[in-house]
Amino acid sequence: MSTDTTTPAISSRAQTTNLALATLAFTISFWAWNLIGPLGVVYTDQLDLTATQKSVLVAIPILVGSLGRILTGALTDRFGGRLMFTVLLVATIPFVLLVAAAGHFDSYALLLVAGFFLGVGGTTFAVGIPFVNAWYDKSRRGFATGVFGAGMGGTALSAFFTPRFVSWFGYIATHLIIAVSLAVVAVICWLLMRDSPRWVPSHDSVVPKLVGAAKLPVTWQLGFLYAAAFGGFVAFSTYLPTYLKDVYDFDLQAAGTRTAGFAIAAVVARPVGGILSDRFGPRIITVISCGGAAVLAVWMITKPPLEIPAGLDFVLMAICMGLGSGSVFSWVAQAAPAERVGSVTGIVGALGGLGGFFPPMVMGATYDATTHSYTIGLALLVVFATCAALFTVFGIRRTADT
Repeated sequence: MSTDTTTPAISSRAQTTNLALATLAFTISFWAWNLIGPLGVVYTDQLDLTATQKSVLVAIPILVGSLGRILTGALTDRFGGRLMFTVLLVATIPFVLLVAAAGHFDSYALLLVAGFFLGVGGTTFAVGIPFVNAWYDKSRRGFATGVFGAGMGGTALSAFFTPRFVSWFGYIATHLIIAVSLAVVAVICWLLMRDSPRWVPSHDSVVPKLVGAAKLPVTWQLGFLYAAAFGGFVAFSTYLPTYLKDVYDFDLQAAGTRTAGFAIAAVVARPVGGILSDRFGPRIITVISCGGAAVLAVWMITKPPLEIPAGLDFVLMAICMGLGSGSVFSWVAQAAPAERVGSVTGIVGALGGLGGFFPPMVMGATYDATTHSYTIGLALLVVFATCAALFTVFGIRRTADT
């Protein structure tokens, strides 16, 4: 999404309104994207799933939500955020309903298919970053992308409310509520959202734009870091209910409440990461994020006791991942060429999502049911986060902004 810097100054009211609408759309689409994770324990009991089957089911929506960002980011450069948000919100609705049908008929195969396409809801991230970038000056894009990124709190809402909605209203009704919410927000976006007057539609073919973005070293460098930060957040948000049940024997609602707390901590930290990056540069904030995650994963391996030590470990982990998610996309806003922000965002966002796809599968495959231990999976997290911290320091060329 390129910008026209000769356009007169934009009013703060218009900036705030469109940032709020984009964050709202991102929030509800992420809630829909994360519908299966909070109910993973229910599906496991109903369908008698193995640890591997369970982890595949929880992780599968992440796949399309990740890879689809490559296309939606490039399309946003051409069609703008207003249209793309509206289309993607509407497109998510039938797959929410398909998940409801699959669960109702106890069909694991249909749940996998529905979950795969439910990933459409996760692609809105690649729409929002170039959309809000075009509304804000470069000096405030860390703030703007951080606030928009707080919409990943949709996972917290899903973790907390989805199990309770099932208890209060029933399984089918819960999915109908989410479907209606998607439709309402789509209408709101179409009626009230506006693309920035600085935005200039790109009429270049999508494939050459993606190829051009893929040739930029910064795309892959920041994609790797985003896989560590945001990928870790997605993995924990989707798999944490299962982890808490296996390791600490929490029931569905108790696990959902704690997962929501994890997600809220990350959501609050994300705009802070963007703001701190505007002030101190994104490099140092990213180092703190990745290094902190490595140390906290070591602590997690020791199975700290309930309630305060374990809770503190998870909350600090969420804060590290939130800070990193905010700092990396502040870095994208600074480093990506204006005419390729959408395409770069799509690829970086996809890599971040893929960073959240594999860990649940690894956790399921390496889980030791005898000792209720995820030691191998957490040890791999330590290694990955440490490598990301070192790469941040030594692997990316320094500039005046970073």
